[in-house]
Amino acid sequence: MTEEFGAQSVIDIGCGTGILACRLAALGKEVIGVDPAAASLKVANRLACADRVRWLHGTAAMLAGLQVDLIMMTGNVAQVFVTDEEWGSTLRECRSVIRPGGRLVFEVRDPLKEAWKDWNREQSYQVIEVPEIGKVEKWVDLLDVQLPLVSFRQTFVFQRDGTVLTSDSTLRFRSKSEIMDSLLTAGFLVESIRDASDRPGLEFVFIARSPD
Repeated sequence: MTEEFGAQSVIDIGCGTGILACRLAALGKEVIGVDPAAASLKVANRLACADRVRWLHGTAAMLAGLQVDLIMMTGNVAQVFVTDEEWGSTLRECRSVIRPGGRLVFEVRDPLKEAWKDWNREQSYQVIEVPEIGKVEKWVDLLDVQLPLVSFRQTFVFQRDGTVLTSDSTLRFRSKSEIMDSLLTAGFLVESIRDASDRPGLEFVFIARSPD
């Protein structure tokens, strides 16, 4: 999409451990990665091309005064804003930073597909190999469904020493029309809604444009 839209400057909101931000930097893009989790940014700084990314520890509120071509939110980051106030404020902050004609791109899960029904150990269990750490077991357990909010727990077991870490999260599942309305209220134009290439038929990829 950075090539499709001719974007040279990109902000990755909720960049996590920095994989996308560093890939964009390797393509020669001017990249800013923003995340409220200091531990994730610490991992991000170990990646190749990390020195080409400007890392910010915080939220979209820190972006005031910047101007970029494209803002991305991947990995269902757009769903962590559980209140209308949080979501609306984030959209307005993005709108103020994106240059005229620039874009905001994010994906959300289609609530009608009820993705949370697969959030259990049996269907989500994986073993991944992490550089310098070794094998890590991970899975997801559903904790509560009170639509539009869904809460779940991620568990990580580090095989090297048996350490177990858990992380509880809540996502808000907004409808397509709700998201469209929120974008229009924030001053965006909804350019298109696409399918997600990695989860076809399960997600909406919103492409919103800042008016010229």
